Amino acid sequence: MPRISVIVPLYNKAGYIDRCLDAILGQSFTDFELIVVNDGSTDGSEKAVERRLDPHDPRLRLVSQQNAGPGSARNHGVRLAQSPLVAFLDGDDSWDKDYLKDSVARMEAAAPDVASLTWAMTVYPGGESTGQLWKSLAIHEGLFRAVPTTPASVIVARLANMLPSSTVIRTAIFRDLGGYYAKYRCVYSEDTYLYMKMLLRYAVIFDARALPIRFEDASELAKNYAGVRPIEPFLVDPDGLFDDCPEPMRPLLRETLVRRALKTASVYGYWGRVEESRSLVRRFVLAKDWRLPYFFTAMVGCTRLGGWAGWMARTAGGMRG
Repeated sequence: MPRISVIVPLYNKAGYIDRCLDAILGQSFTDFELIVVNDGSTDGSEKAVERRLDPHDPRLRLVSQQNAGPGSARNHGVRLAQSPLVAFLDGDDSWDKDYLKDSVARMEAAAPDVASLTWAMTVYPGGESTGQLWKSLAIHEGLFRAVPTTPASVIVARLANMLPSSTVIRTAIFRDLGGYYAKYRCVYSEDTYLYMKMLLRYAVIFDARALPIRFEDASELAKNYAGVRPIEPFLVDPDGLFDDCPEPMRPLLRETLVRRALKTASVYGYWGRVEESRSLVRRFVLAKDWRLPYFFTAMVGCTRLGGWAGWMARTAGGMRG
């Protein structure tokens, strides 16, 4: 049995998948299996993977499914995984050659209730490390375990910096928590749904070394969401989060959701999406939340004034440009 399974969800990454596979197959640690899940690609991406299949190196497998989104593709890979640890690498990202070696060492040395390990990332273009951002957000390295008195702002900051290509998870815990959100062909923030469950139930590790490499110029999110992004699944379907959340942690979960709802409602109001903004506020926000960030901008976003102000700000920005 390999010590770690690597899952690559593949959808229309023909121009990048060889770089991704090179990063995995070129790792200094070799005791892994690699499962590429072709999520209904239409650009011939799977052909590039097929060319890499080698009967003398059975570590690489290619499986296919009808297009169902990245969460579904990753979950499919984990169902096939044979290892106690799973790592994920998006088809347009990469890793330092020691990513698997150091990840396996950290997780095998950790206690069984440590669910995951998240690394900082080197982000291109630019080559900056998100480790510097972690410092500004007070994301400390090492073991982290949330308790009922943990500030919700701490959970929000950590969630924003946990990404599939930089997070290794224990396979049994991944499966127990239901994997990534995969309803409705979700393509945005499907990972955060799982990580929110994980942070409220288990200990996790953060390491500020930027071994994963993210290419934002190749990201579909960067290309497709220049305007308002979809509402996050944890705000669309929060009941599953509460079902998996220990009772003492539910107030912390509620405030975390309120903070995210206020920010999302503010953004939707800015873009003139008043009904969606109003719906979020009605569902999640109470009058007692007035001290939280974005409360007042969310309240304005629930009105036509919010859409008008957003239109004026965007127009002024366009004129300046």
